[in-house]
Amino acid sequence: MPQLNAVLETALYVADMSRARAFFEEVMGLSPFTADHRFTAYEVGPSVLLLFLEGETRETVVLPQERGTIPPHDGNGPVHMAFSIDADGLQDWEQALTAHGVTIEGRTHWSKGGESLYFRDPDGHLLELATPGIWPNY
Repeated sequence: MPQLNAVLETALYVADMSRARAFFEEVMGLSPFTADHRFTAYEVGPSVLLLFLEGETRETVVLPQERGTIPPHDGNGPVHMAFSIDADGLQDWEQALTAHGVTIEGRTHWSKGGESLYFRDPDGHLLELATPGIWPNY
């Protein structure tokens, strides 16, 4: 089989784009590099976090100048994703989340030495902040 290099994009589907953008920009400190009424894209290290407005991506998108198409997709319901952080940043993140009124729902101390904090975004997605030492490759 050919090799996969990395997960390039992660998508979350949101009910209210303004509310989601406020959370990811004000609480998580992300800056969008492109957006329109149906999506927002954020650079997160070597990956891209995409927020899509629920129901707005169910039609094929035809790109201009015959550059191709993007097939329809959509999703709903709470999903899980994790952000990698430095080990020495965990306490600062916890304080920042608490200052924004975000409830920490869980905490895990992994056998390889990593730690995780779990909390939710306004759409109920379970977000994780994870330090190195939770997986063989991280």
